[in-house]
Amino acid sequence: MLTDLLKEQRNNVQYYFDHLDCNAVDAVLQECLRTKGLIVFTGVGKSGIISEKIAMTMISTGTKALYLPPTNFLHGDIGILSENDLLIIISRSGETEELLNLIPFAKRRNTRLIAVISNPTSRLAKSCDLFIHLPFQKELCPFDLAPTSSTTVQLLFGDMLAIAMMRSKGFSLSSYALNHPSGSIGKKMTLTVSELMYKDQQIPVAKPSDRLGDLLLELSNKKCGALLITDEQQNLLGIFTDGDLRRTLQVHGPDVLHKPIEKFMTLTALTIEKDALAWDALKIMQKDPKKFVMVLPVVEQQKVVGILHMHSIVQAGIS
Repeated sequence: MLTDLLKEQRNNVQYYFDHLDCNAVDAVLQECLRTKGLIVFTGVGKSGIISEKIAMTMISTGTKALYLPPTNFLHGDIGILSENDLLIIISRSGETEELLNLIPFAKRRNTRLIAVISNPTSRLAKSCDLFIHLPFQKELCPFDLAPTSSTTVQLLFGDMLAIAMMRSKGFSLSSYALNHPSGSIGKKMTLTVSELMYKDQQIPVAKPSDRLGDLLLELSNKKCGALLITDEQQNLLGIFTDGDLRRTLQVHGPDVLHKPIEKFMTLTALTIEKDALAWDALKIMQKDPKKFVMVLPVVEQQKVVGILHMHSIVQAGIS
């Protein structure tokens, strides 16, 4: 059953993409970009929930937006609308009375109106300054009644519109971070490597000529899972990990413990700058899904200033 439903919904979504009028989409986008005031969304029932979600997405990506239920408009909140604002009304049928009742009062305030509907011949489409038809074949509901496919295409359209606004305005990563100061998103956008890295005496370091056996205590006590091999000026020369130790002992036996670590270190190590975002460091560490990197040397002009462990990133809530 689930396989059949997935196939049916995929066909429904594909129908939307195949029949959506891109020129009409662009007309809506341009109207939004011209709006000097608020972009206000409204809808009834499931379309109202979608309207609220789209408004919230726009707010978080740099567009002044708001969601209000149509009943709130008719009980005082219509006073928020002005000639500088845009009212976007989302409805599958375009025949919902609560929405139609709102039209005359919004027009008296010279507010521009856009209908987002799936019935292009509806009264709502004819009453607004502009409308866009969101095509869909049928609801996923076996009775073709419960809003399912229709709300899916509403959400697809709204997300596309929000991101188009975001790109058109050149909304930056730093601006996005300011809008998300807390939670996982906020941490991804603000937490830096320098805030999570081991530094100073916590860094497990070694010189190229140090014997491997003499470094086991340093490798164990610092609990970073690696040694960073540097020269006298703290320039990074290589890295030696717990995994390298196991593989070296398996291949060469215990005699390697008496040899200098430079013979076994990895010369080409991934690194990260201390001012980089911890989120960017995690992406580097997970770039190869078959072989995650657990530690990253932190450098400043090639000099070692710290070491970053994946556990620190995960414990900080970035994953």
